[in-house]
Amino acid sequence: MYTKLIVTTALAAFFSTAVQAEPFFAQMVMQGVTFQVESPNDSSINQVIVRANMSGDSLGQMQVEADGTITNVEIEDLNADGYPEIYVYVNSAGSGSYGSLIAYATNRNKSLSEIYLPSIEDNPEILTGYMGHDEFVVGEGTFVRRFPIYRDGDTNAESTGGTRQIQYKLEAGEAGWVLRQDRVVEF
Repeated sequence: MYTKLIVTTALAAFFSTAVQAEPFFAQMVMQGVTFQVESPNDSSINQVIVRANMSGDSLGQMQVEADGTITNVEIEDLNADGYPEIYVYVNSAGSGSYGSLIAYATNRNKSLSEIYLPSIEDNPEILTGYMGHDEFVVGEGTFVRRFPIYRDGDTNAESTGGTRQIQYKLEAGEAGWVLRQDRVVEF
């Protein structure tokens, strides 16, 4: 059973260049696990706290520093193992709105561990034409990162190269979870 509830939130627009002054708070429930995410969202670098509990028992609390403000939160069970994950989307301040991900998996609903998203800077083919403006979404067993493709001469405000979409699958890694590139599509 999938229940999604956002109690109160100050969501920044994906393409916003201004730093949001309102705090972010979201609470979501999936498969009996309640996730809470909070951040002051008031500067270009923000503390983010992620909590998870099930039937009143804590699965853990993680505190990390985000390079930007939270723009959205989603929960999903990408690998269909019966244990949900939380995906926190962050966009940096400035005209590029570079995206990053804060994500955690519930380890058999006993604890939290980080989900690692490899940097696109490690792949020159994907990096070609990248200038930020990331969008993220989860669903149908995949994590998706999408951004406009910039050609030589394009300004940051206007791209002419279409869109690149990278699809990832969640897999167990050596010391946690990894989003592994599955497919790249351009349109």
